[in-house]
Amino acid sequence: MKKELRLTGSGGQGLILAGIILAESVIKNGFNAVQSQSYGPEARGGASKSEVIISDKDINYPKVNSPDLLLCLTQKSFDKYAKNIKKKSILLVDSCVNIGDNIGTDFCYKIPIIDTAKEKIGKQMVSNIVALGAIKELIEDIEDESLKESILARVPQGSENLNIKAFNEGKMLIKNISNRS
Repeated sequence: MKKELRLTGSGGQGLILAGIILAESVIKNGFNAVQSQSYGPEARGGASKSEVIISDKDINYPKVNSPDLLLCLTQKSFDKYAKNIKKKSILLVDSCVNIGDNIGTDFCYKIPIIDTAKEKIGKQMVSNIVALGAIKELIEDIEDESLKESILARVPQGSENLNIKAFNEGKMLIKNISNRS
């Protein structure tokens, strides 16, 4: 088993933290994982990318070549990264992203990640944790309990309940899609 994930958006959306949490959670379950990151020089508001590779074997190269899952929280990140997506890859985009008609995958999920964080949780800053909940539902090898443990170990003290609520809301966004590909 080997999965390559690319989480993209803008600086300040917490995607690097989300990648770290994801990598730590699968390591707890005996998988190998590597996480890498990049962001624009302007940090907040600039481009941000976190990549995670999960494998049951050694990982010899730490960069994602062709993601099995691509998350895009902004139009800019979609425009930059979605053009080379594989036919069998999962494309997970926020509802604010215009994906057009010509996407390269059969598995596209357009869900209100940012709006869910704002409206149901009351804090846009937990969009990354909402996204992790959705990712957990789309990738079978990610276990619920270890991901929750990793979230709780990384979020600020006092925000644990808020973040678990965000995680559960993200899971529900995928579970509520009646016509899953």
